[in-house]
Amino acid sequence: MATVSVIIPVYNTEKFLGRCLDSLRAQSFEDWEAVCVDDGSTDGSGPLLDSYAADPRIRVVHKANGGVSEARNLALGLIGGEYLTFVDSDDFLHPRALEITTAAARRDGSDLVAYTYDRKYRTRLIIRHALGLGDPAKVRFPEFGPSDTEGLLTDDIFSWVTEMSDGKVPGGDSRWAVKHCQPWRCLYRSEAVKGIRFIPGIIYEDFPWWGEVLLNVRSATILNLPLYYYYPNKMSYISSSSQQYRIRSLRIAIEAAAQLYEKRADARQAEAWEERFMKPFSRKLEKKLRRCGRAASKQDI
Repeated sequence: MATVSVIIPVYNTEKFLGRCLDSLRAQSFEDWEAVCVDDGSTDGSGPLLDSYAADPRIRVVHKANGGVSEARNLALGLIGGEYLTFVDSDDFLHPRALEITTAAARRDGSDLVAYTYDRKYRTRLIIRHALGLGDPAKVRFPEFGPSDTEGLLTDDIFSWVTEMSDGKVPGGDSRWAVKHCQPWRCLYRSEAVKGIRFIPGIIYEDFPWWGEVLLNVRSATILNLPLYYYYPNKMSYISSSSQQYRIRSLRIAIEAAAQLYEKRADARQAEAWEERFMKPFSRKLEKKLRRCGRAASKQDI
């Protein structure tokens, strides 16, 4: 049984998939398994996955298209690692990502190890794409020493999480803020989260999922390290979704999170969740509704 399970949902990312899987095979920590779920891809992603399955650590499952939630939920039922993490198939990892996060989890006994993505890489890509240039031929990965991996250990994760991009947390040092709720931002102890499922059929599925994860976390290690490489793919599922679908998904996600916290959270957890996540997502929904209303009005003229 591998120490770390990596869940990779795949849908029509043939152009980026090899880079994603190569970043796994290049990890300094080798005791991992990957569960790659081909969610009904119509490009060459499926055959490419099958070619990588020659590596016994890479397991490939093909299914009819049902969305990222179904793909992740299927993989969650198949993993066997002590820890798990997620990687989107158009993204990739720092070569020491699994080594550093697993060592931190074992050292601190944490249920969750949070890290960040390389913002310089993302900004560079956005600029290059705006100028009509291609992706850089080579990525220069930063080197990390022992002092870089010490991090912050907390048994109160709610003091450090926020949806705000500025990273402000009341009374806390913003360097250690765990910003946003993408599942790929953390390594998780499998027993703490593998029973939590994503809501099928929606985007913003990570919002209520993350809310339930936080309620399960007894202790967390926060590393202010860029270990994930996020690729701004304009053809991604969320980027290509209609405004109506986004509005419907946000409504379902907000209602699910509200019901969860009414049922399970204590007063302090509920207050933090409301202020840091529910309000920002509710404002996002209101903004989309206003835009949708303006668009409808223009069509009536």
